[in-house]
Amino acid sequence: MYGSANVTERQAQAPALAISTVIFALRTDPGSGRSEIWLPLVRRIRQPHLGKWALPGGPLGGSESLQDAAARNLRETTDLEPTYLEQLYAFGGLDRAATQRLVSIVYWALVRPDQADLARESENVRWFRASEAAGLAFDHDEIVAYALERLHGRIEHGSVAYHFLGDRFTLTQLRGVFEAVLGRPLDPANFRRQLRSARDIAATDEVLQGGRNRPPRLYRYTGQNAQAPPPARTPADDRPTS
Repeated sequence: MYGSANVTERQAQAPALAISTVIFALRTDPGSGRSEIWLPLVRRIRQPHLGKWALPGGPLGGSESLQDAAARNLRETTDLEPTYLEQLYAFGGLDRAATQRLVSIVYWALVRPDQADLARESENVRWFRASEAAGLAFDHDEIVAYALERLHGRIEHGSVAYHFLGDRFTLTQLRGVFEAVLGRPLDPANFRRQLRSARDIAATDEVLQGGRNRPPRLYRYTGQNAQAPPPARTPADDRPTS
């Protein structure tokens, strides 16, 4: 039977170091047609928390960087290779694990819908709505909430919104990203007016094909970080949750 280790024994052990990743993607609800934030979770097949869902992750290898370990864990569990992968925070509460002090370096990743569709799913790897991801192993509920808070705070700054989209996108698709992250509908006319003053978005000569009505114009992101995530923030920039 799985139980808690003696407190003295726990204090004598060196902390274990692990890597976890929160992966966000947008999926369209077939009923409402609105985009929602989803994330993949992995069912634990051993104690502790046997059978519970958890964030993808694992131990840190002795010869790999933190980011390399995060990328490797994603490939091994979901086959995902996101273009946006950034360190989120370090979570090291004293009671995160029952037998040993466990410190997790958490990354967050953003993937486009076409990338998310290629992710491996199985009995033990499944996508969930971020709003319904609850009762997770360890303190992963708090980690997901913290990642959503970071996403909400970043959505109107830099290139974050555009990592959910392809190289070309319509204004309606971009508005769908903002609505999914902010959790509320936005007025299309106001949204379009706000984008007119944005310096990092440009119209192309292309249109979206395949629709019944007049095809909408395609846009592209032109900002400095169009192909790379912004630099990781330091712990002093954010409020810790553990």
